[in-house]
Amino acid sequence: MLKKNVPLPLYYQIEEYLKQKIEEKEFEAGRMIPSERELSERFEVSRMTVRQAVTNLVNAGVLYREKGKGTYVAEKKIEQPLKGLTSFTEDMKKRGMTSSSRLLAFDVVEAPREIREKLNLEEGEKVYGIQRIRMADEKPMAIENTFMPKELLPDLTEEIVQGSIYNYVEHELGMAISQARQIIEARAADEEEANYLNILPDSPVLHIERKSFLAHNVPFEVVTSTYRADRYKFITDIDR
Repeated sequence: MLKKNVPLPLYYQIEEYLKQKIEEKEFEAGRMIPSERELSERFEVSRMTVRQAVTNLVNAGVLYREKGKGTYVAEKKIEQPLKGLTSFTEDMKKRGMTSSSRLLAFDVVEAPREIREKLNLEEGEKVYGIQRIRMADEKPMAIENTFMPKELLPDLTEEIVQGSIYNYVEHELGMAISQARQIIEARAADEEEANYLNILPDSPVLHIERKSFLAHNVPFEVVTSTYRADRYKFITDIDR
């Protein structure tokens, strides 16, 4: 039971209770936790108090919500070092997970001005416009929108982009991917992103924009990705 005569907020005590149950494996990853109503009755508090505790744990990535179903215990977040340039496929393979892609769009279009400037293209030049949902063990992890110059990769196909584009570029074409510049922002998921990632609208996500280069500083890719913040975190080592 909660201790109502101590200077600890009730919602915080509920958070600690739930985290303890998770640590003790009573609530295992993927299991639905009791509903707000059940928890409010168990602890004799308002549903608003329970909701605050659960929301805090969702925002911390300890729990996650599924639309129309309930709230579940999250699996441990995937840690992605910010050192080194790797593909999603390589990242998942290192962790013993099976990666796959669900292709939403694969088009050849005239490069929009913003993309043209980032890829150093002339007006009228064509790019591939690729949208994919990236999956790990068949669970949606991220949405990727990719633009690549058609002239640089004239034989790119739907079959190739459903796998690893980096593997194709480096091992099939023999091009060396040398570096990238990446910007990471935290924000809330919009309705479309929430639908694709199987999360609730306004859930926290990590929005990443990356521009990648071949040798001799030749830009070949602009990618914007939206990652589930409850399943992914980025880490870095900093020296003084």
